[in-house]
Amino acid sequence: DRCSGKVDRFKLDKVVTTLINQFLKNPLNIASRKSSLKVLNFLGPRFDFLLGGSADLTGSNLTQWEGSEPVRLIGSGQSISGRHINFGVREFGMSSICNGITLHGGFIPYCGTFLTFSDYGRNAIRMAAMMRRRVIFVFTHDSIGLGEDGPTHQAVEHISSLRLIPNLNVWRPCDPVETAVAWKEAILRETGPTALLFSRQTLEPAVKKFKLVKSISRGGYILSDATNPQIILISTGSEVGLAVKSATELSNYGIRVRVVSIPSTSVFDKQKISYKESVLPLHIPKVVIEAGVTDFWWKYRPEAVLGVDKFGESAPAKDVFEHFGLTVKSVIETVSAVLGIKKKIKGVN
Repeated sequence: DRCSGKVDRFKLDKVVTTLINQFLKNPLNIASRKSSLKVLNFLGPRFDFLLGGSADLTGSNLTQWEGSEPVRLIGSGQSISGRHINFGVREFGMSSICNGITLHGGFIPYCGTFLTFSDYGRNAIRMAAMMRRRVIFVFTHDSIGLGEDGPTHQAVEHISSLRLIPNLNVWRPCDPVETAVAWKEAILRETGPTALLFSRQTLEPAVKKFKLVKSISRGGYILSDATNPQIILISTGSEVGLAVKSATELSNYGIRVRVVSIPSTSVFDKQKISYKESVLPLHIPKVVIEAGVTDFWWKYRPEAVLGVDKFGESAPAKDVFEHFGLTVKSVIETVSAVLGIKKKIKGVN
């Protein structure tokens, strides 16, 4: 009864803008799951419509903002208090409960688990999309980058499979700024659910200018550019950093590179054709980099996709990325082949 569930868009924008400016002023090298917690720590105390928790993985999903109390009965049991839900090990039940909360009204629910465990809640996620309910699904440990937990926990096909669910917006942010925008867009979306995908491993901040924020909200944008680019590197999440490093290395050899981050293909695909073509012109060759299955990306007509079309391996994240060829060297080799470069480039045969 104490929560209307209504979003003050002006206040939300002002609060998120303040947080983004903090991220830009003090760049953080942290996992995007920790970026998500920082966003929740900022939003939770300021907006009473947020209600959520985790399927017994709160310490890993980081879905409990500082100061939030567990939901519990008070008095004679006729009322409740708290805004953190300990759902227990029940991903389907958790997701279904969040659907029910939105049908009841008054709150915007969110719930968290590892991305690979999204399979357990898939029917409820699909129903949220079908019913057009505003539920925020938080999925962490989003790729082979989680490391030693191995192939059972390393989400490979899950990113693409979630993107295929109609009316589910999927965001895979690369740093704190993109994470703040993703949370804001999820909260503002009244016509369906959103899945937020976060890394376990530490990521370097990629967005360094506030002027990019509006473009981030469009799902895909030019992160860095060159005059008359010869190649476009497209990436998401943890692989944006790899694209940026590769672009820097390629520029040392006189190769002009545009880096495009697409944190949400769901949102980017809904943009006007003119905008999409301004970001991804048809005449410029493209290489996609994402630590997941490659089939999804061919719709953007790239010349190559660097990804993982098999199950993962158990090893430190750095070793797993090297094993699957997601390295600066591999990107340079691929770009060299795509452009038919004849001159000698270090690391390229």
